[in-house]
Amino acid sequence: MKYIFWILIFLGGSFYAQAQETILISKAEVIAKAKENNNTLKMAEQDVLAALGDYKQTNATLLPNIGISHTGIATTNPLMAFGSKLNQSILTSGDFAPDLLNNPSQIEDFATRVEVQQPLINFDGIFQRKAAKSKYNATRFQSERTQEYMSLEIDKAYMQLQLAYKTVAVLEKAKEAAVENKRIADNSFKQGYLQKSDVLAVQVRVGEIENQLQYAKSNIQNASNYLSVLMDDTTYAILQPTDSLTVTVNDLGQQEFSENRADIQAMTSASEAYRQMNKADKMSFLPRLNAFGTYELHDDEIFQGASNGYLFGAELKWNILEGGKRFGKAQKSKAEYEKSKIQLEQYTAESQVELNRAKRSLQDAKNNLELTALALEQSKESLRIRTNRFQQGLEKTTDLLMAETQYAQKQLEYYSTIFQHNYALAYVQFLTR
Repeated sequence: MKYIFWILIFLGGSFYAQAQETILISKAEVIAKAKENNNTLKMAEQDVLAALGDYKQTNATLLPNIGISHTGIATTNPLMAFGSKLNQSILTSGDFAPDLLNNPSQIEDFATRVEVQQPLINFDGIFQRKAAKSKYNATRFQSERTQEYMSLEIDKAYMQLQLAYKTVAVLEKAKEAAVENKRIADNSFKQGYLQKSDVLAVQVRVGEIENQLQYAKSNIQNASNYLSVLMDDTTYAILQPTDSLTVTVNDLGQQEFSENRADIQAMTSASEAYRQMNKADKMSFLPRLNAFGTYELHDDEIFQGASNGYLFGAELKWNILEGGKRFGKAQKSKAEYEKSKIQLEQYTAESQVELNRAKRSLQDAKNNLELTALALEQSKESLRIRTNRFQQGLEKTTDLLMAETQYAQKQLEYYSTIFQHNYALAYVQFLTR
């Protein structure tokens, strides 16, 4: 039983190691998989297809409506019986006898009918079609903006993964230094150079770093899982970026806010759709002209057609009053159009303010990057001096621990500032596309 127990432990450990296998992945691979599998992008594509379907439905304003039907009846109704015989071309002079007209025998009639309705002039339908086209364009632009936003989100998630690995690397080095200092402190304590409190302080520092390291490793798993969600990868493997977190070169130039941005164009198209719908409601007060035609086959047997005939014509229809319904509908569509113009103006102004804020954040990140780089160099040199003095017994333990803590903090601050700078740059690029 003892050997079986250890075998199970070994197999369980092997399975866990396999489940936690780290997979190298590049930013280009993340982008490619996200474009192919991301659920948000898939939903945006379906929204575009739905809007296209709405637009295609308005083809009914231009194209004919054609239907075919086959109807069978049996009747002793005088009028229907007489008409059925007439349609079948089997009416004789004897059928005009009063007794036969008033009390006909049952007659069967099977009719095949082809109906065609062709819109000719429907002003409201024309503008409804234009509104549907504008709505489709708005959805298409919104889908394009969604793709751009997902690219920004992928950049952010990938950089978060890079930052998580940088944090782990910094803390692992800090742990190595702390463990080495603990070894030196233990030796100095044995030789009587240090007090027990100094040794305990070093041990506490090692424990703190180990705790921070555990949190950092959890952040790697969190960042990996979020990237998996963006790629719709249900394996949720631990991912490792192929490249390290470095400062992205600022290549923005003098880019400014553009009204050709996809989300601005989407709102412009949406406002245009409201304008066309308002015109359509106004045009509903005008008459409509439609053509129609039928071709019929009649027989007393199913799916036969011994007799046939056709009918065609045109209808000019003017619905003058619907109890005030159209007046209210036109008023509502006009209010929605005016509201859409105000929303577009407000969104444009907010977008400009957001861009200004993003540019200031980018400049602040640049300044902070220079300061943290300088502070990192200073803390590194201070730690080097204090470590040498501690090894020679010339430095207090508390001073060394403080220097170690400060150096690790400055490293983490520096890499965090790189992340903030790179994301601020990507965000400005997103706002100026």
